[in-house]
Amino acid sequence: MGLLAATSLSTLWAAPALAQTAAPATQAPQAQSRPNFLVIVADDLGWSDLGAFGGEIRTPNLDALALKGVRFTGFHTAPTCSPTRSELLSGVDNHEAGLGSMAELLDASQRGHDGYEGFLNNRVASIAELLKAGGYHTLMAGKWHLGLTEQTSPAARGFDQSYALLQGLSNHFGADQTAAWGKAGERSTWREGLKEVHYPQGKYVDDQFADKLIGFLDQSAKTGDTTPFFAYLTFTGPHWPMQAPPEDIARYKGRYDAGYDVLKAQRLARQKELGLVPQDAVAHAHELAKPWDSLTPEEKAFESRKMEIYAAMVDRLDQNVGRVIAELKRTGRYDNTTIIFLADNGPEGNVITGPKGGNFNQLLKIDNSLGNLGKANSYVGYGPGWAEANAVPSRLVKSYPTEGGIRTTAFASGAGVQGGRINTANLSVTDIAPTLLQLAGLTQPASFNGHPILPHEGHSWSQLLAGQSETVRSPEEALGYELFYRRGLRKGDWKIVYLPAAEADAPVYLKKGVGDNQWRLYNLARDPGETTDLSASEPARLKELLADWDSYAKAKQVIPLDTAKQQAAKKP
Repeated sequence: MGLLAATSLSTLWAAPALAQTAAPATQAPQAQSRPNFLVIVADDLGWSDLGAFGGEIRTPNLDALALKGVRFTGFHTAPTCSPTRSELLSGVDNHEAGLGSMAELLDASQRGHDGYEGFLNNRVASIAELLKAGGYHTLMAGKWHLGLTEQTSPAARGFDQSYALLQGLSNHFGADQTAAWGKAGERSTWREGLKEVHYPQGKYVDDQFADKLIGFLDQSAKTGDTTPFFAYLTFTGPHWPMQAPPEDIARYKGRYDAGYDVLKAQRLARQKELGLVPQDAVAHAHELAKPWDSLTPEEKAFESRKMEIYAAMVDRLDQNVGRVIAELKRTGRYDNTTIIFLADNGPEGNVITGPKGGNFNQLLKIDNSLGNLGKANSYVGYGPGWAEANAVPSRLVKSYPTEGGIRTTAFASGAGVQGGRINTANLSVTDIAPTLLQLAGLTQPASFNGHPILPHEGHSWSQLLAGQSETVRSPEEALGYELFYRRGLRKGDWKIVYLPAAEADAPVYLKKGVGDNQWRLYNLARDPGETTDLSASEPARLKELLADWDSYAKAKQVIPLDTAKQQAAKKP
C-alpha cells in the first residue's frame, strides 16, 4: 500500500502534529491499564545458540523467559542488521523505510532512490514516535545503525532517553576510540540523547548498554512515575569482532574441540528433543566451510578458540538480560511488562581477520595470535563453520534470504502472553510495531509530524500472544525479501530463492559467496533446511511464486541487479 492509500484511511487514530506532543488523554487508555514493553535485540545470534532453542551455551535468563513465554520457530527478519532494524521500528518493508541496502554498501545504481536513503526515512513513523505521542516513556540503549547524524539519531526518532552506538559495530571494549582508529576511519560514534559522547575505554559494551537502560528505568522508579515505558535494548553481542571478558571465555575452554560438524549434529538432535523442528528434519550441508577433519591441528585450535569467545559473548549478553529483568522485578514493573526477544539476522559467516584490508592490522596494532584472541586488540569473526552450525538446520547464514539468513531466534514473554508454548506461524519482524501499538491501545495515524506515513504492513500478534490464535497471516499472503540482489519470497509453506552467482565485477557482497543464477523452490513444512529443490516437479507453483515476486519487487521499487551491472559497466 502506498502513500496515497495511507492518507485515505479515515479510521486511524489522529496523531498530534508534533512527535514531542503527547496524545490527548481521551485518545488512549489510562496509563495504569497499559503494559510496559521491553524489546531486546541480539546481534548476529545463531538460531540454535540459546538453551531454549537447542544450544549448549549458558543462557539461564533468556531460557527462563523463553520457556515461560511463547517460542517462535517461524520468525523472520531481513538478511542483515540495519534493514531488519528499519522494519522493526517502522512496521514496513526495508525498501520503503530507507534501508533497501545497508548505508555502508549502497552502490551507484541505488544512491538517490526512494527507499535507499541509508537511514530511517520520513515516509515512516517509528514505533517509538507513535508510543511517545500516545503517552509512553521511550528509552533506548544499544546499537542504532539507522543514521549517523543528529537529525537521524534515536533522540530525533522518538526516544526520550537514549544511549546509542550509531554504526553497525564497535570494539567491545572501546579500544576503537583512539586517534589511530579515527585516522583509519574506523572509530565508532556514540550519542547520549542528541549529544555526541566518548565511549569509556575498557568497559565491556553490553555491560554499558545494560547499565544505561537500568539507569533510565531507575530514574523513573525513584520519582514514583507510573507512566508506561517502551524500552529498546539492542546489544552488539555476539557481533564480530570476537571479544569477551576473560572470565567468561575461560568457562568454555575446550568445549568446542570436537568441531563444528559435531556441534551441528548435537544441536539438531536437541532441537528435535525440544519439539522445535520435525523429527525427520534434515540439516543443510555446509556450503561455506571446510570439513572439520580436513583442518590442521593448528587450524582446529584457532577455530575452537573463536567459538569459545563467541559462546562467552552470548553468555555475557544473557547475564546482562538478567540484570535488566532483576531491575524490573525490583521496581515492581516486571509483571506488567511484555518482553520480545529476537536476533536481527542469521549468524555471520564471513571470514573476518581485521577491520580493513591491507596493512591496517599493523597500523592499529591488531594481534590475532591464538593466546590473544578475545582481547580488546584482537579482531576476528568466528567464521563460516560455526555460523552454519549455529543456523542448523537452516541453509546458509547472514546476508542470504535463505532460512539461515532470515529465520532467527525469537520469543515473547510476560504480560499478555500465554506461556509454555511453541508457535510455528510464519511471522515477520514488521509485525512487532503493530503488535506494540495494539497492545498499547493505540492505532496508527495516517500522518505524523505534518506528513503522510506508510501504513504498517506487519500484523499484530495480540491474539497469538494471548493464545487465541495460532497464525497472523493467511497462507495466500506473500512475503518478499531482497538484499544485495539476492531474492526470496515466502507464501504459506512454499518459498522461492534466487542467489546470483559471485562475480569479480559485481557489487561488493556478490564478489564471493554461494549462488548459481537459478530460482529454487522449497516446501518449508517438509524441508526446513531447504535441502530439496522442487522447481522441476512443481512448475505451476514456481510460476505462481515468481509472479508474486515480480509484484513485490514492483511495489517496493526494488532496484534489479541488471541496473547495478549496467552502472558498474559505465565506470572508467
